[in-house]
Amino acid sequence: MSEFAKSEIPEISASLMSFPQSIGSALIKPEDQGKIRGKSMAAMRDQTQRQLNQLYGQMQTLVSQVNNLKKRVEISEKIYQAGIPFEPVIGNQYYLYERLDGTSFLSMISPEEWGSKSLSIKFNVSVILLSDHTWEIQ
Repeated sequence: MSEFAKSEIPEISASLMSFPQSIGSALIKPEDQGKIRGKSMAAMRDQTQRQLNQLYGQMQTLVSQVNNLKKRVEISEKIYQAGIPFEPVIGNQYYLYERLDGTSFLSMISPEEWGSKSLSIKFNVSVILLSDHTWEIQ
C-alpha cells in the first residue's frame, strides 16, 4: 500500500511550495492584493496628475503667446492704417498718437519732447518695430 500511494503522489520541489518546509525556512506570507493595487493606483494617479499639470502649464504658455501675438497684430494693423511720414527702422522705438480729428500717426518724438503741441494730440502707445514688421508694445 505504501508503494501504491508513493507512485500516485507527484514530487513537488520545495521552491514551488506555498508554505515553508522546515522550521528554518524563510517565511512565506501571501501578499495583500488590495494593498498592492492601492499603492499602484496611488502611484499612477500621482504620475498622471504631474503630467496633466505639466501639460496645463504648457497650454497656459501657448495661450499667453497667442494673446501676445493677437495684440501685436491689432497694434500693427492700427499703425499701418495710421500716417507714417518716414520709413521705420527695425528695432527702433516709435510713438503712436491720435489727433483731435481722430486720425492717427506714428512719430519718432516721445510724449515728453512735444512741448506745447501736445495739447492737440493724444499719446496712445510706445512701440518697437520687429523684424517680421509687426509692432511690439513697450
